[in-house]
Amino acid sequence: MLDTLHERRRTFVAGRDLVHQGQSDQAAYILASGWACSYKLLQDGQRQIVDFQIPGDFLGLRSVLLHVSDHSIEPVSDIEVTEVLASDLLDAFARTPRLAAAVLWAASRDEAMVVEHLVNLGRRNSAERMTHFLLELGRRLSLVGLGSKAGYACPLTQYHLADALGLSAVHVNRVLRQLREAGMVTFREGFVTFDDYDRLAVFAQFDPTYMDQKGPLLA
Repeated sequence: MLDTLHERRRTFVAGRDLVHQGQSDQAAYILASGWACSYKLLQDGQRQIVDFQIPGDFLGLRSVLLHVSDHSIEPVSDIEVTEVLASDLLDAFARTPRLAAAVLWAASRDEAMVVEHLVNLGRRNSAERMTHFLLELGRRLSLVGLGSKAGYACPLTQYHLADALGLSAVHVNRVLRQLREAGMVTFREGFVTFDDYDRLAVFAQFDPTYMDQKGPLLA
């Protein structure tokens, strides 16, 4: 369904924003390879990472529909994307209603993840927050063939985790060590290993159904 959109391939290097907060009249992108993150920058220079994007995800879709980006997008690693203009999307939606339904489902799934992230920041302690986050990433990656219950390759640094989870980098390091010593999960040298997936899921109260559900239009 997305074949007609795969006409303008672009590459971006890690660390250089491809979308800036407040930017107008810009394209959206479909991430073909690599990882990216969406974030809000505060006036004092601090940032809150809102989400991470993995292959298959849209980047900046809301910005295209609303004309002005309310967040920035930075490649975590070197990435390859397909550029998608608003006119591309509207034409594709008119010709392929199921594509419109698929994009609506993706947007709904992203909203469900935002709800979980709010619960993470507001009600889970730091260890629960970390484990839920790593499990969610693992489930998302498994849906595109890049992860399993054994683990997954992960380019994120402790600073990325800190900005996403509302913790300091020192606290992130401490929590990861505690989880490793407890025999639940190990994050080392760019790889997350689930040492005891089932115990980890119980500890984090992780229920992946908010990412797996598909409505009747996509069944």
